[in-house]
Amino acid sequence: MSQAHALKKAIAGLVLVAGSTVAVSVQAANEINIYSDRQAFLMQPILDAFTKETGIKVNVVFAKKGIIERLKNEGANSPADLLLTSNVSNLSRAVDAGVTQSVNDKTINSNVPAQYRDPNGQWFGLTTRARVIYASKTRVKEGEFQRYEDLADPKFKGRICTRKGGDTYNIALIASMIAAHGEAGAKSWLEGVKANLAQKPQGNDRAQVKAVKEGVCDIAIGNTYYYGHMLANEEQRAWAESVNIVYPNQADRGAHVNISGMALTKAAPHRAEALQLMRFLTENKAQKIYAEENYEFPIKAGVSASKLVAHWGDFKADKVSLAEVDKYRKQAAKLVNEVGFDN
Repeated sequence: MSQAHALKKAIAGLVLVAGSTVAVSVQAANEINIYSDRQAFLMQPILDAFTKETGIKVNVVFAKKGIIERLKNEGANSPADLLLTSNVSNLSRAVDAGVTQSVNDKTINSNVPAQYRDPNGQWFGLTTRARVIYASKTRVKEGEFQRYEDLADPKFKGRICTRKGGDTYNIALIASMIAAHGEAGAKSWLEGVKANLAQKPQGNDRAQVKAVKEGVCDIAIGNTYYYGHMLANEEQRAWAESVNIVYPNQADRGAHVNISGMALTKAAPHRAEALQLMRFLTENKAQKIYAEENYEFPIKAGVSASKLVAHWGDFKADKVSLAEVDKYRKQAAKLVNEVGFDN
């Protein structure tokens, strides 16, 4: 199968959002093809800046699910050069599937802290977001909640809302608890959290904050960048304004963070151009656009967060590498099932 035909098949099987047309030819040296589970509009301002600076066109195919499986099925005929994902678990799954290749690049390694990249160079973080507590301004006293461990405190019985335990972001949080307390300790904690739920786990992170606003619960678990998106949404602004952001574990290990990230595909027909884009995504210009567009924290040191995000205050992040945390992903999923968290 030709590379051009492979790209046609990829487009036919995926939803495209990013400028409407993906070029069929992958032979041109001035083009890069991306498979992404991050919606393309989040990336488009950055990719436009890259094209303006380099003249290299970037084609993006977006699909919420199935990208890793497609890369595996396409094998050496894949037209994709770069994989973009919204979390570390998908990056690790791509490595496990054998669809990535190692990159050892001085610029990228310098820009991305070691804790946010694969030690073997298979993937790299691009932005970070903290998994925080959204606490009711009126029903949770200042200082009442301080640690993730507090989610299992009986004083919060019937006061907690969260999306499903099997969700990628919660799996990563549970994995971080295994890293901190061992599997038995994390299981006991998860049982305590389940006992404190105000309702069956459901919805997304924003839905949990809405539930706090409506009095269903007093505390919600969610990612930081959703706070910015809610404030920017006229309908959802009141939800955000009803809560305070609490960064957990500031007196000890720090708050758990996840990443959006990238990996060079194993096939990568435009490897040199893809590496050029990977470097660009970790440099100041792209990092600043990330910060402004999606309310995430830049991964490169010295690049400031947006004014809105900076207003939320500084916080200490957990220093355990995400590669280490993700080793416990399968154990975390097992615990969710063992305690019947989502039942």
